[in-house]
Amino acid sequence: MKPAHDAFAALRYRDFSIITLNQFCLTLAILIQEIIVAYSLYQITKDPLTLGLIGLAEAIPFIALSLWGGYFADRFNKQTIMKICLFFAIPMPLILWWLFHAYGQAHIGILSLSWGIYAVIFGLGTIRGFYNPSATSLKPFLIPRDLYANGATWTTIGWQSGVIIGPMLGGFMLAYLGRENSLFAVAGLLAACFVLISLLSKRSFPKIETDNLWDSLGDGFRFIWKTKIVLWSISLDLVSVLFGGVIALLPIFAEDILKIGPEGLGYLRAAPSIGALLTMIALTKFPPTQHAWRNMLLAVAGFGLFTVLFAFSNHLWLSLFALAMTGACDSISVVIRQTILQIYPPENMRGRVAAVNGMFVSSSNELGAFESGLAAKYMGTITATLLGGCMTMAVVAVSWAKTKDLFNIDIGKGVEK
Repeated sequence: MKPAHDAFAALRYRDFSIITLNQFCLTLAILIQEIIVAYSLYQITKDPLTLGLIGLAEAIPFIALSLWGGYFADRFNKQTIMKICLFFAIPMPLILWWLFHAYGQAHIGILSLSWGIYAVIFGLGTIRGFYNPSATSLKPFLIPRDLYANGATWTTIGWQSGVIIGPMLGGFMLAYLGRENSLFAVAGLLAACFVLISLLSKRSFPKIETDNLWDSLGDGFRFIWKTKIVLWSISLDLVSVLFGGVIALLPIFAEDILKIGPEGLGYLRAAPSIGALLTMIALTKFPPTQHAWRNMLLAVAGFGLFTVLFAFSNHLWLSLFALAMTGACDSISVVIRQTILQIYPPENMRGRVAAVNGMFVSSSNELGAFESGLAAKYMGTITATLLGGCMTMAVVAVSWAKTKDLFNIDIGKGVEK
């Protein structure tokens, strides 16, 4: 029996600690690569739409394949799927290295470079479509049910730690080591993730109840549609990230508005996760599961409010503060949503529910990047950011009016009090 208030309870399980470390390394690799690619491509093209197209290139295959990824996650061994995906991910930064090298040697032009990068990002989106449902649905099998909230907090801490260190490291590596050496380091991190997943204990998983492929794919949708708290938590996060995210526009703020270069971009990109990580540390002791729905709505409203503040800021320190607060607010909603998605779905349906969640919520980051890039091109960067923050707060107002019956649910228990 675990101590009553053991903040490290989930980490005492070996495989959960491994998967948390894996998530940290994977996030580190993704964010270093993101900084390198986004900043370099914008510096070459000076076109905000190129940043949006990076997001779109990843979102299209991810959305198209997520349901299949969920089906595979519930049908086959989740750990094996994760290893296969990481095996195919390792060469991707090496291909990016070749593209930038060929451009630097004048062997290819800007158009070929851009489309080559989009093709690689498309490939990574394809891999994510299969990796994410397996990774997300694996975590509840690694710890007891009563530690799901604690586990969700530590999972997010591992992710946010990578999001803090990754962009800052990426900015410094880009400035001092150059693109090519930095991309080699990304490949090394992906190889380390492959090794970590290989260290997990072998285990079997509950199988799906039907062999009918289309019925199986539809089960995730039907479960979410009839479970109101799951439906609204996914919908709220989807819309707020789709319209309120500013991450894709940070290279423009760094290069043209704040004029702080690639190192400053690393600070901007890390700021949300610094706020999130500090909040996560507090949440290990004070989980937001009581009055969870009220807490989630307030957190998303705060995300929109601080996005508006960031839009108006032309001072680095105020911009960093606003971004840190968006991360703090977002971390609360992430923990609540992850806990909901671990508690409510049946064990043999978690992969498909995770896939539907990923298809809508995770892909909304990439679709939001496309929307932000498009809006910045035709409306201006500051106007696009301001509009996104206002849209987020409007969505919260509508959600508050429509979901008052969810205020009495304690997701730590999964039932109404």
